[in-house]
Amino acid sequence: MTDPLTILGQARQGPVPADWRVFAKKRGKVSGFLRGTANDPDPLLVITHDCAIEYTDERKPLTIVNFYDLTEVMLQVRGSTFSDSSFVNLSVWIDLNYRDGRKTEWRSKSFADNMQTIQGFIEAYGAHKALRGRY
Repeated sequence: MTDPLTILGQARQGPVPADWRVFAKKRGKVSGFLRGTANDPDPLLVITHDCAIEYTDERKPLTIVNFYDLTEVMLQVRGSTFSDSSFVNLSVWIDLNYRDGRKTEWRSKSFADNMQTIQGFIEAYGAHKALRGRY
């Protein structure tokens, strides 16, 4: 895997390889001020054919998922509603099973409501497995 900071730097400066998915958004001035992150770079999620890397702010460590370390990913969805409502709130995440036996959940911290991040992760992981074999 290429160095995560190199990947984030390339995504911030552009252009990036065609098979990368890049999700970026501007940090709000008021929320950045209130959280003490106004001078931090904007949130960024980059999904490549080998990994997913997310920068949230300077106070939080990078979130890095190296696809080489995974044995399986599984899409999970939970719906909830109130009895007097016809609307359903969905919570969507990906269960990650690692080669060393660990299990974690993944969903973007900065782009949690953007289902394209989940789709991009699943597509990239599928391509990774197809291109690299099933070890």
